[in-house]
Amino acid sequence: MHDLTLVFDLDGTLVDTAPDLVAATNHVLEHVGVPPVDVDGLRPWIGHGAKQMIKMAIGPADAKLTPEDHDQLLERYLAYYAENIAVSSRPFEGAVAALERFQAAGVKLAVCTNKMEKMSKTLLTELDLARYFTVIAGRDTFDAFKPHPKHLLETIHAAGGHAARAIMIGDTGIDIATAKAANVPVIAVTFGYTDTPVREFSPDAVIDHYRHLEPAIKELMS
Repeated sequence: MHDLTLVFDLDGTLVDTAPDLVAATNHVLEHVGVPPVDVDGLRPWIGHGAKQMIKMAIGPADAKLTPEDHDQLLERYLAYYAENIAVSSRPFEGAVAALERFQAAGVKLAVCTNKMEKMSKTLLTELDLARYFTVIAGRDTFDAFKPHPKHLLETIHAAGGHAARAIMIGDTGIDIATAKAANVPVIAVTFGYTDTPVREFSPDAVIDHYRHLEPAIKELMS
């Protein structure tokens, strides 16, 4: 496995960020006089980005808001989230142990996320995960972002890897579409943030827990 590059999505794949993302959303809802939402109600929409998540949380009242209102709410959301990015967010069960094993085996590890690079690095540093990754590539790291294949391909290149010996791990249709466009095998996790079951996007493999990641990788490599 020493010549392999594994590229992970962040939210919903490596880290369960839902509690802090929903807390930031509820901070915004309070400002517009909308009742708070719970984590389970908003979880499926997290993969669509902050703007869409806020819209879904506001519900019918969103129709009354202007583009300027949306911009202000997003600013308020991002400011709160930046200050509270790792209050309740935690790596998914088994993720750290898997990263330890891959790192010890000489696997190149990278993150490719549509979260902004600075926030991604802050989150991973706060959770003591940044040390596992050669590259942490966010939405603004390159001149393209997922689902554009360049985001993934540039991440692999920056990690010193090759697309022919790389695998993407993600939790949404966006991750799967990105990998397919880049001609990189993709493993989907079922515990992430999607409103459509990941199997419907036809990834190369699906896992329900990080204990199943290594067997899935070995099967894809064979």
